[in-house]
Amino acid sequence: MATVELRFSALPEHVRTARLVAAAVARRAGVDESVLDEVRLAVGEACSRAVGLHQRGDAHGAIRVALIEQEKRFLIEVADEAGDNGTSSSAADDSADPGEDALGLAVITGLVEDVEVSNGGEGGLIRMSWPVSTAPVAV
Repeated sequence: MATVELRFSALPEHVRTARLVAAAVARRAGVDESVLDEVRLAVGEACSRAVGLHQRGDAHGAIRVALIEQEKRFLIEVADEAGDNGTSSSAADDSADPGEDALGLAVITGLVEDVEVSNGGEGGLIRMSWPVSTAPVAV
């Protein structure tokens, strides 16, 4: 089981890098070529959402993207340190657009069959996974 971990400050310009790295690692892990665009888009949405939560909540922590190669699945975790305001029902925060979070989560759940969204006092976590082929991938 191999893991690649990225940590970046909550700036929109880092989202593109996270998408590119996720697609490259997914390809190497054996994710089917036909779903690599979905991986790229889902990671972009999850990271953009995390950046927005950090900026709206004035959080200073890093965004963490873990790319985990398992035996039969490729798992991606996007974690923010935005605190409790990372839920999709953040209507109590006047500066946040609740529709923006809901739309981002709707896009992710539309792209990824296996997705979990959780939130705690430390921040939120989006966990997504895709099946991998058992054929060896050329590097």
